Amino acid sequence: MFTHDVLERMRQFLAFWLLSVFVLAATLPANAQLPASPPDAVTNEKAPAAGDGAATAADTPNPEQPSEKAQKKAEKPEEEPVKEPLTEPFLAAPEPHVPSFWDPQTPVEKPAKRIVAIRFLTSPGFPPFNFIAPDGRLSGFNVDLARAICEALEAECTIQLRKFEDLQTALEDNRGDAIVAGIDITAESRKTLAFSDVYLRLPGRFIAKQDSGLEATPEGLDGKWISAVIGTAHEAYLHRYFTKSRIATYQTPARARAALQSGDVDVHFGDGMSLGFWLAGTEANGCCSFIGGPFSDTAFFGKGFAVAMAPDNARLRNAINYALRRIYDSGRYEELYLRYFPVSFY
Repeated sequence: MFTHDVLERMRQFLAFWLLSVFVLAATLPANAQLPASPPDAVTNEKAPAAGDGAATAADTPNPEQPSEKAQKKAEKPEEEPVKEPLTEPFLAAPEPHVPSFWDPQTPVEKPAKRIVAIRFLTSPGFPPFNFIAPDGRLSGFNVDLARAICEALEAECTIQLRKFEDLQTALEDNRGDAIVAGIDITAESRKTLAFSDVYLRLPGRFIAKQDSGLEATPEGLDGKWISAVIGTAHEAYLHRYFTKSRIATYQTPARARAALQSGDVDVHFGDGMSLGFWLAGTEANGCCSFIGGPFSDTAFFGKGFAVAMAPDNARLRNAINYALRRIYDSGRYEELYLRYFPVSFY
């Protein structure tokens, strides 16, 4: 299921999303949403035409002692060796940069036999991925991506809303074919599930005051103060790779960002998606911007989002991978990404 870090990151930007979703809902085309549905309801559709807590001792800058949790993350990556960062950094772009997780040189084959219908399973309450919009319609990046998959395969689409903890049980009981809800990809989850190609990752990002002139590299931040939330993968990553920087840890993202705004630290490092929403909000008040590019080391920040299905359903897996590639090549992925993440975190 979701890792603790992923759930925390979703809670962190929920307030920002709820403020912006009213504007977002007005811009979503009608054919990109489903009618309102109660929990555990099933909705059917044809493929669309297109589609702070109080201050604590942890608020005191301490560049020498990482938290015990962060130290454990740094010393014991979950499944694979830590990759050397910055070997192929993404460059900050003047316009929104849309990520790609598909090799354009790798051909994908259209399924020999057509998939007639896909019964997707998801859960509400995780904006901007899966949520009920203010007008009562099921919306979200995952939801609209599922519809786009059905469209690419010319398949009928069924999207069922269930409690998150019941999704895998529903799949095992053959009440659905695929889960599009951010199931965490781990060695344990791979024992009972198969996963499609990854379609999104949540990288770490640096933000700094406007026109700071700082470079988001270990050399560029040598001796600089960096704020991070204590006990997170972001703190662990800093202690592993930014060893000559001064790390100031805080109990909450709000306090870590406030330290940057007040000038107590030079930069802040945190979840790129959450920071994208914050930068676009009134609390930031135009103070800051992303610097450098995304840090996507899977040993720290997870393997990303993928569609989950039964491990013996290779036919569906291959079909969904084909559809994801078509969605990206056609420009539909870019449209969905910028609809739900107008301030790109890539």
